[in-house]
Amino acid sequence: MLELNNIEVVYNDIILVLKGLSMKVDEGQIVALLGANGAGKTTTLKAISGLLKPDDGEVTDGAILFMGEPIHNKEAEEIVRLGIFQVMEGRRVFEHLTVEENLLAGAYTRRDRENIRRDMRRVYEYFPRLAERRHQKAGYLSGGEQQMLAIGRALMARPRLMLLDEPSLGLAPLLVREIFDIIQRINEEEGTTILLVEQNAVLALNVADYGYIMEGGRIVLEGTSDVLKENEDVKEFYLGLTEIGQRKSYREVKHYKRRKRWLS
Repeated sequence: MLELNNIEVVYNDIILVLKGLSMKVDEGQIVALLGANGAGKTTTLKAISGLLKPDDGEVTDGAILFMGEPIHNKEAEEIVRLGIFQVMEGRRVFEHLTVEENLLAGAYTRRDRENIRRDMRRVYEYFPRLAERRHQKAGYLSGGEQQMLAIGRALMARPRLMLLDEPSLGLAPLLVREIFDIIQRINEEEGTTILLVEQNAVLALNVADYGYIMEGGRIVLEGTSDVLKENEDVKEFYLGLTEIGQRKSYREVKHYKRRKRWLS
């Protein structure tokens, strides 16, 4: 469904962030994109969704293909119409609008009113708390409810590919688990393909079919989720586990040096 071939992204005509990045996402999969802060994960999503321009960024080399069609030179609105929708990091909702108005905003490219209402009912089935607060302004929702609203708004666009940027950020563990369960349901029940950027590697690999690990603007490791979870480097650095399965301390993980064979 999605293919990135040797992508380079530059900000402000000088800062090279993505350095020959290549990856693909197969239709119907959940694919996790993991890496430390500054690895280039969010930039990768913005390159796909056409949202680099507001940050003075651009794809300067390589190609991004969606269903075989180049999209790296298209405007963000065109990319949404093709079926790609990004849920931004930080639960960005329209705070002055109600929950229902936010959901309707997600369907702004659509003209099939009857189906829009049906899809809104579907969103409320996934997120019953949103149904209870449908007439409440989004700015008064809790952080978890705003994250639900951001995902629900994306669903209203009927995306073929949903880009999720750090959906667990700043949320309580029980709420994170609930949201990830719903992400899995959306993938299975709606057939929505999902590219998931997440720092919680344990959660991400538990729901994903395939994973990529980024470092310094490049992919340094990839594989099925099961393979990555058993990789000693991933277990030690991203899952925080020692070779005998004990969790490492934050200090030990922070000072961990990546094994050279990652780049071999």
